[in-house]
Amino acid sequence: MRLFLLGFLLSTNASFAQFNDYTVKLGLQGNGLLSDTEFDKELKPTNAEFKFSGLGRVFLRFEFFTEVLEAEVGGGFGRLAGVDTDNENWWTYIIPLDFRFILSPFEMDVWNPYVYGGAGGMHFNNDKMPSNVPLQNLPDKEKGWTAIFPVGGGFEIGLSDAIIIDVSGGYTFTLSDDLNGYNNKDVPETDQAYDGYFSIGLGLTFVSGYGGSDNDKDGLIKRVELEIGTNPDNPDTDGDGLQDGEEVNNYKTDPLNPDSDADQLKDGEKVNKYKTDLLKADTDNDELKDGEELTKFRTDPLDADTDDDTLDDGKEVNMYKTDPLKADTDDDTLLDGDEINTYGTDPLNADTDSEGLRDGEEINKFRTDPLNPDTDGGTVDDFTEVNRGTDPLDPEDDVVKMDVPIVLEGITFETGKSDITPESAFILQGALKTLTTYKDIIVEISGHTDDVGSSSSNQSLSQKRADSVRFWLISQGVEPDRIIAKGYGEEYPRVPNNSPDNKRMNRRIEFKRIR
Repeated sequence: MRLFLLGFLLSTNASFAQFNDYTVKLGLQGNGLLSDTEFDKELKPTNAEFKFSGLGRVFLRFEFFTEVLEAEVGGGFGRLAGVDTDNENWWTYIIPLDFRFILSPFEMDVWNPYVYGGAGGMHFNNDKMPSNVPLQNLPDKEKGWTAIFPVGGGFEIGLSDAIIIDVSGGYTFTLSDDLNGYNNKDVPETDQAYDGYFSIGLGLTFVSGYGGSDNDKDGLIKRVELEIGTNPDNPDTDGDGLQDGEEVNNYKTDPLNPDSDADQLKDGEKVNKYKTDLLKADTDNDELKDGEELTKFRTDPLDADTDDDTLDDGKEVNMYKTDPLKADTDDDTLLDGDEINTYGTDPLNADTDSEGLRDGEEINKFRTDPLNPDTDGGTVDDFTEVNRGTDPLDPEDDVVKMDVPIVLEGITFETGKSDITPESAFILQGALKTLTTYKDIIVEISGHTDDVGSSSSNQSLSQKRADSVRFWLISQGVEPDRIIAKGYGEEYPRVPNNSPDNKRMNRRIEFKRIR
């Protein structure tokens, strides 16, 4: 039964771990005593009967500068009893008062072994003297005080933070031979040792201020650390760079987990280096964990849009696959966010419609549609029109129409002459541009006159004027076989030749694609 009780106590109180960290202990003990006098040695009677001796004791115990050494002040009242040589009872009332040092060098979780030693004084009173004591062996005094020196050991078992079972055993030396009412200190050839007694004690100790120390200086007392599972001898149990007390009291983080919010950063790094939220894995709400931002993507965990392109970093990484560190991933001069949210273009492709113009050029320079390779629907793509000089917003200039004459307004000739004037040369730049732009077309340059003069002379003059234009274009680099010059004389007037202005309009050069 006793073994079962001890096993139960040991198994159910593993959580009450520390015995040497408290403010004060108050103990109540019951002790069984076994006298150690002459009647227990050379004068011991045959078939001596055991006589119960008991001592009640109370004590106060304090830590003495260190947790492993305690100081104790205690006192008690009891009766030390035995039998004399005639097997008759004797007893003495004792009141021991002593001061002890208790050494418990082991920091154990379930039980706490210790040894003790001390000194004090004890008042005794021989209430029942032994029988037939020779005159020479009468005590020097039947009651009085004597010095005592208790020594022994024991162990404590924790029942809770505040209650401990104390089991002890020891011996108390005295400087008196009168405890049993029999004194042989001055009798030769006898054991002249002082009286003493053995003790076995069981008691309860009540603890105040249990676990109140903070040996690791982390801001948490030992009792709290034991409750939450941190190491009372390590100020930073989880090794995250924050003291346990800071985590519990200031930041509300888990002192047993170096990364409380599971964002791949230690709590200490977040406080001391990156200034991110300890309890929030994604400080800036950009759908990326702070640790990913710092170690993988190199983005700012405090700024949801690191590159200021109006897209959150998480969307750039996970949805659009754009570069969260580069506002214009495809280098088309448009922000990634504008491409996605405003223009609908591809932020990973500088030329969304694949016609040769970058999206930014189309929007900001040419005003063309970056999603349509042929903005004006004229059958020629924007890139070709821009590079050949036609208007990508005007479908009419995409292709030169067949057999449609274009009057080169401004090319005029003096009556009867075919010389090209400087003013006319300027106008011919337009025709030259058309021929250099549309390199696969063949054109007819036709000359026309008014009705002044004979028909044959006007026919010859119109041919010369058409030839003059042709030669000018050839001189500018146009291949000769792409230009046909033909004079029509007065055969096809634009308007009636009934006024000087109308005659001037009829003296003209026309430009017409024939192939």
